[in-house]
Amino acid sequence: MGTSVQSYPCAERLPLVEQVHGCSVADPYRWLEDRESAEAQRWQADQDELWLTHAATLTNRFRFRTSVKTLSNVGSVSVPSWRGDHCFTLRRDPGRQHPILYVDEHVLLDPLQLDPSGRTTLDGWQPSPDGSLLAFQVSQGGTEQSVLYVLDVTTGQPVDGPIDGCRYSPIAWLPDGKSFYYVRFRQVRHRHLNDPDDTTILATEASYGLELSHDGRWLTISASRGTANDLWLADLATDEPPIPVQQDIDALTIMTVGPDGRLYVVTTRDASTGRICIGEPNNPSSWDDFIDPGAPLTGLAILDEHILVSHTDEITIHDRATGTRIGSVELPGSVGSLTTRPGGGTQAWFTYTDSVTPTAVYCYDATTGSTTLWSHAPGVVSDAESHRLTYTSPDGTELQLLAIAKPGTEGPRPTILYGYGGFGQSLTPTYSAFTLAWVEAGGVFVTATVRGGGEHGEASHRAGILDQKQKVFDDFIAAAEHLIATGWTTADQLAACGESNGGLLVAAALTQRPELFAAAVCSAPLTDMARYELSGLGERWVPEFGSASDPHQFRTLLSYSPYHRVAEGVKYPAVLLTAFGNDTRVDPLHARKMCAALQHATAGERPVLLRLELDAGHATGGISLAADILAFVAGQTGLAS
Repeated sequence: MGTSVQSYPCAERLPLVEQVHGCSVADPYRWLEDRESAEAQRWQADQDELWLTHAATLTNRFRFRTSVKTLSNVGSVSVPSWRGDHCFTLRRDPGRQHPILYVDEHVLLDPLQLDPSGRTTLDGWQPSPDGSLLAFQVSQGGTEQSVLYVLDVTTGQPVDGPIDGCRYSPIAWLPDGKSFYYVRFRQVRHRHLNDPDDTTILATEASYGLELSHDGRWLTISASRGTANDLWLADLATDEPPIPVQQDIDALTIMTVGPDGRLYVVTTRDASTGRICIGEPNNPSSWDDFIDPGAPLTGLAILDEHILVSHTDEITIHDRATGTRIGSVELPGSVGSLTTRPGGGTQAWFTYTDSVTPTAVYCYDATTGSTTLWSHAPGVVSDAESHRLTYTSPDGTELQLLAIAKPGTEGPRPTILYGYGGFGQSLTPTYSAFTLAWVEAGGVFVTATVRGGGEHGEASHRAGILDQKQKVFDDFIAAAEHLIATGWTTADQLAACGESNGGLLVAAALTQRPELFAAAVCSAPLTDMARYELSGLGERWVPEFGSASDPHQFRTLLSYSPYHRVAEGVKYPAVLLTAFGNDTRVDPLHARKMCAALQHATAGERPVLLRLELDAGHATGGISLAADILAFVAGQTGLAS
């Protein structure tokens, strides 16, 4: 099971107990929230040394590093973005750290040319309508604090910028290519090139989406607020401000004006798996049902005579005039990034991947009804097999597991159980070097579908938020029990892994049912749910988790908060907490406090360790981190080196 840790760095336990909404809340490691304090830095330095000492005992650490690197060496490709006569694509060749943006097969933007250190990433990009200009955003060191620039595509010379405060800003260019709408400091703004006097169009505390019609007349603005979003529509042919279309409606809605001038609306309002409606932009609040997808949809593409609707593993084809389904493109893996040429056309491009296939781009041609490979990343062929399993949560809800294993795998094996369970995010079959490195070494990798995710539509997401959050943990625990009961693994061979919200999931599971797991890995986790709103992007996640300012919601948060559930004298599994110094989403304080609490409390011999990567952002540790996690888990679950 690897080297046990007999003693841990000294961490003072403060006698700090606060009364919050009538609850006594202990917080003995509050001092670890201040990363700049001398005490916290000393403690972190000791934890760094402890991790390095343990890592040196992991005999298969470098073997996993080689395996992950080899399996990662497949590159990546994106769907094309057509602007004028130009084709823009993003591609990462094998062996490269970052993808390169190409225009017409020529290098346009290489992050390594911007910063040879490799610490600068391309966060987003959008060409102008004729393809002559490119607006793009970059950030450094994983901070995701994007700065926006505009460059001339032909010369590569800067045209505008830098403009700070543009974290993952959408860009909506006007047809003349002389101005664009974007988001800065959570405000929707209109900017003319090189004019610092931007016009603020809208300002709310939300995350925005922008969509401009092909003719440049209609601007759709979406402001996301957890399980809902507000909508505005602006007629740019007038000087009138955007008019509200949907506000304070608990539904997710996307709206766009198509090349045919009709208003297309995709919404979960009165349909948990979504429905597609049509209307007129002059009367944007009135919609008529048009297409019932029948299953959660992930994308919509409007062609000259057809509409394509993408789902997790299928693209359905509909008549554009009537919405009638006339065909489909069925695929055994995951479909994503469905796109067309501006204005429609007869072709659409989409990405495809599955558990053993690197992402490839396919082209569907409506004139022939054929689907052909358009671009692919060279990949490593694996003979791993997928097994779809069904299990039942305590309240009777049936859920799914996807197990990846080598052919002929029989009997209990060292197994990683991975989950996320939040924000409506779906865990679909995807090529992963991390997964395949574990499987190639003889382990089993299992992905759990749990509530809080979007695999079964918005109703499944809502079933795992706010005061229903415990159901997410119940689902994950039931998945672990199912794998043990059906002989896939044993408690001494089972590890739980998750990152970000998935790190919260794993931390909750290990504190609620520690006997089920030999090991647990929590990457960039939330652990102190009583104070999560006070750091990182916590305040934006109140619609998902609730707020400590509300007495009922606070009690719910406290009931599962992993940091507060750590109990002395419990034999906890081996725990590896990973954190990132430049993480602007989840502050590393969560990992620090959880580590200190577990090290103080555990009665077991399995180690509790913290691995901090200073110059990395949210869950961006790369090959070294993946290898360290796999080696740590292998050492605790008995996977042969």
